[in-house]
Formats: sequence, structure tokens, C-alpha cells
Amino acid sequence: MSPQPGRGRWIVLFLEVVLLAVIAGAFVWIADRRLDAGLRGQFVLALGNPFGLERTLTFGIVSALGRVIESPNQRFIGEVIQSDVAINPGNSGGPLLDLSGRVIGVNSAILSPSGANAGIGFAISARTVQRVVPVLIREGRYPHPSLGVRVIELTPQRAALFERAGMRLPVTQGLLVAELINGGLAAQADLRGPDRLVRVGNWNLPVGGDVIVAINGRSITTSQELLVYLEMETQVGETVQVTFIRDGREQTLPMTLAELR
Repeated sequence: MSPQPGRGRWIVLFLEVVLLAVIAGAFVWIADRRLDAGLRGQFVLALGNPFGLERTLTFGIVSALGRVIESPNQRFIGEVIQSDVAINPGNSGGPLLDLSGRVIGVNSAILSPSGANAGIGFAISARTVQRVVPVLIREGRYPHPSLGVRVIELTPQRAALFERAGMRLPVTQGLLVAELINGGLAAQADLRGPDRLVRVGNWNLPVGGDVIVAINGRSITTSQELLVYLEMETQVGETVQVTFIRDGREQTLPMTLAELR
């Protein structure tokens, strides 16, 4: 089951509350990745208005770090903090605090069959907040980086199908380029998309495209890994090194990231 947004609109609440907090200088933020590593098992507090009960404070521990959740618009968000603090509808957008009162994240979603607290809550990390909010304040929106491609995740089973279709695949994991977005930077950078469709059984397979296996030396095997890496580690206009398989050989080329449309 996917994390359930508090009141179905946690992104809006998250942005509203954080923007107010940053403008007012109301909070001290912890955004150092080295400090994040010591958070697991630490006591934390959640401040919010669950079920309309204003200024409610709840208590728990950090259960895990580095979780990935999916937003209502199908974008993945990484570096998410999981805690067992009681979070309910009305907590979304409120701060997750350490015992010194410093903000380590913004409460955003829960995993629950009932829609109420079940001991699994998620907070957007302070590092993500401090990366996104200045851009929101300056430009009124946040541009999300993209390679300008649509991909198919390779698995050993799928790779075997593409081998039957005539592709040489020395790897069984990676992202097969299924389409280059018209006018996108991937096409301009000479990344190759499929050149034909081949029918194998009941499937029409797009054959001939490159298989992306790494970005800036970081192994990428799933769409989620690609989206999270681009979202958390890069920005629009940045040049990244894309490693891919073409005609059975590994190659690398630079690509400048465009805005996701």
C-alpha cells in the first residue's frame, strides 16, 4: 500500500507551512546529511493540528531513513524520514523536531489501512526543504530535472524477451530507452531510442534503444532510482554523465538536464 497523504493534499500543506516558516525565520533547520545518519532511533516530536486539535505535540522515535514515497502527481521523493510518532489528518505540513527543538523534517504522509495513525509516518527531510523552498520563493515554482526519455525497466525475464527480438544485451538490469521526447535534450545529446517494433509472442517490443545503466557513476536499474537520483542530487541545467549500453558496448556521454514536462 502506498503512503496515504494527510487530507489528500500533503504537498500543498507542506509548501504552505514551510514557506511561512522560512519567511518568518520561525525554525532552526538541520539539513546536514552527516547529522542525518545519527537520527535513527532518536526521539522526535511532531507538532500539528490532528483532527483540528490545534498545537498538538506527539512523541516517538525515528524508525528509518532514506525511504522513498510517491506523491499524488506520481513523482518519487527520496530521503524521507520514517517515524512512529502519532501523525493523523491535520499533521501534514507540521514540523518533525528533535529534542532540541530543531526541525529535521516536515510531516507529510502516513501508511495506514484506516487513514488514521498506525505507527508509520513519513516526513520530508530538512535537506529537501532547504533545497526546494528557496527556488519556490524566488520563482514561484520548482522545476524538476529530466533526461527527456521514457524508459522500460529491464529484468532478467524482460531482457530474455528482447534478446529473442534480436537485441544484444550484456546486462539484464537497466533502463531501456523506449521513447525520446520530441525536441528533448536526450535526442540532441545523441542518446538513441528504438528504431523498430518486433513482435515476440503477444508483445510488440521497441527494439534498438540504448540501455541506461548509470548516472554520474551511480548505478541505475529502476525508474524509481532514476527519478529519485535526478530529484535529490541534480537540478535543471546541470550536466550529468550518462552511462549506457549500445550495440553490446558500454558508452558514456554528457547530457544537460531539462525540465520535466
